[in-house]
Amino acid sequence: MLAVKLSDQQAPGAQALPDGRGGVQLTVPAKAENVAVVRHALAGLAAALEMEPDAVADLKTIVTEACMNVVIHAYEDEGPLEVAAWASEERLAIKVRDHGAGIRPVAAPDRVSLRLGLALIAALSETFSISSRPGRGTEVLMQVPLARPEERPDAAPGVEQLTEARVRVPAGEMMAPVLSRVIGMYAARADFSVDRLSDAILLSDAISYQRADEFPDAIAEVAITEADGQFTLRVGPLRDGGGERLRERMRIPELGASLEGLADEMSVESEDSGDYLSMTIARPS
Repeated sequence: MLAVKLSDQQAPGAQALPDGRGGVQLTVPAKAENVAVVRHALAGLAAALEMEPDAVADLKTIVTEACMNVVIHAYEDEGPLEVAAWASEERLAIKVRDHGAGIRPVAAPDRVSLRLGLALIAALSETFSISSRPGRGTEVLMQVPLARPEERPDAAPGVEQLTEARVRVPAGEMMAPVLSRVIGMYAARADFSVDRLSDAILLSDAISYQRADEFPDAIAEVAITEADGQFTLRVGPLRDGGGERLRERMRIPELGASLEGLADEMSVESEDSGDYLSMTIARPS
């Protein structure tokens, strides 16, 4: 059974579609053949919004990856795949939801793994977040621009200007497979050597294996900003003192060294919401 709903309720700042409605919602059985249904429905929405061809191509890619992740990993047998999309003045937001097993830290041996798909989604999306709990399903929220940056209108006063990617993921064992692939994608985009890529992954793992109870609500938020040949991660919020405890756990007493040395810069900032660990990883000059 396929259920499609055009939503009359618009998100704040949403752009009305030609028929006066705010977005589209689909619920389909989580089968591979239904991914094409979702992709074509959202391509039709993109056409109505007059999105740029390059943006439409990115949209199709991230929707396919997110939906196939549900098809392959969410259910043992079958369950619903829910997709919603709505437009703001400059972006199209897409939410992909399932009610299955949640993200597995290790792919099941009898299933084909698309674990790289999350990194690809993060690379092609303007913003990307994921929330998941074992047995309660997974929700992926993505945003893609409606137009190329030089063709976008000036933002209205009060609209947040995003200069970073944000990943929100459960702390603990599920964090490593998500964060390492996202970091790997950014390292590749920065044209890191194999050795420098390994350094970035080691630092990612050191963050991922931080105790889950160091994060309020066991949720880690990671902001990533890029510059020429480098990127910066900001991880938090951590409980009071958590930033320094994380740095201490990077030490390798047997070698008299620390993984902290693999980063070009590392610091801890304390805010009302908690501690944040910031580190910059750069391509050697």
